[in-house]
Amino acid sequence: MKHKFLKLALCFGIIAFNSCSSDDDASGPISIVIEGAEVTPDVGGSNEENQVYIDLSTNTSTAVQRDSWDLGFYSGSDFRVGINGSIYMATAELSTTDIDAITSSTAEVQELQPQVAIGTFDADNMEFIDAPYGQITETAIEAISSIDSENPVYLVNLGYEVGTEEAATGSVAVAGDARGWKKIRVLLDGNDYVLQYADLDDTTHQEVTISKNSAYNFTFFSFNTESEVSVEPEKTDWDLNFTVFTNEIEGYGSYGYSDFVVTNTKGGAVSYKIDTETEAYTYEDFTLTDALSITFDNDQRNIGSTWRVGGGPSSSPALIDTVFYIVNDTAGNYYKLQFIAMYSDDGERGHPKFVYSLLQ
Repeated sequence: MKHKFLKLALCFGIIAFNSCSSDDDASGPISIVIEGAEVTPDVGGSNEENQVYIDLSTNTSTAVQRDSWDLGFYSGSDFRVGINGSIYMATAELSTTDIDAITSSTAEVQELQPQVAIGTFDADNMEFIDAPYGQITETAIEAISSIDSENPVYLVNLGYEVGTEEAATGSVAVAGDARGWKKIRVLLDGNDYVLQYADLDDTTHQEVTISKNSAYNFTFFSFNTESEVSVEPEKTDWDLNFTVFTNEIEGYGSYGYSDFVVTNTKGGAVSYKIDTETEAYTYEDFTLTDALSITFDNDQRNIGSTWRVGGGPSSSPALIDTVFYIVNDTAGNYYKLQFIAMYSDDGERGHPKFVYSLLQ
């Protein structure tokens, strides 16, 4: 058994007398049911204001407001910068390296602005978002070069603030006010990133150095605070992220999805969907031996929105009760996981609930 799960077992053993501590800003131990553990991530109701990171082996969750960050600077061997798809950000490369020369009146900017957005129903707009399946080499911002002249300016659509309006029953209101635009350019200084950024009509720019931290997938930066911000737990300390997500509708380009679950493939976790209507398994009887026969892949969307149907003009989204999932976590443990709710008792969307058990 892996170290983190041993720690969890000790916590459960003393739960009647003490609570388990953590250095992260996380919730306490979750309740135990007959099948294993039951989890209700604090997504935030119909505005789905939070991204919630779940660590299965320690039964902890970490919630972060979706619009608290803008850019993620990759800590792996590649020099890549991601954008915040949970608030529908998008970005386009410009034909200049002079950030101070770009304004809202620049012809190239005016031509691009209607295109650099989510949900335009244009298949070509996929170039303006990070690859939804999670491949780090397919970010909208190209790899950052050590040669300054090879790093262009980017036009950045900052997406939307978290919504605050009350949604109709069964619906969501995830997008609030538009956040506007920025222009950025990213350079390298040795193993560090150098971010240049400004409002579109500024004739000077700000500059900040951002270092890699190998304990994390990314170092995050916020334009609101003009500083690095804490978002994800360490890369080995989370497996799933409940979030609003920018995905793809094949043939129609980028599109926003609520009630989405991302697997931490960059940190080493993988997941797999079991459909009991097409495969001869049940959640109750699924074993570790069954899990060891699975061929996993690295698509971070393998859970995604596949646990629910999307609804339509005359129906609300609904749970799919014929699927469950296998997760091989960042510590190498295997779990089976099944969703049991997506609404609160009052019918408000944005209240997912799932059960899971360690396979051993």
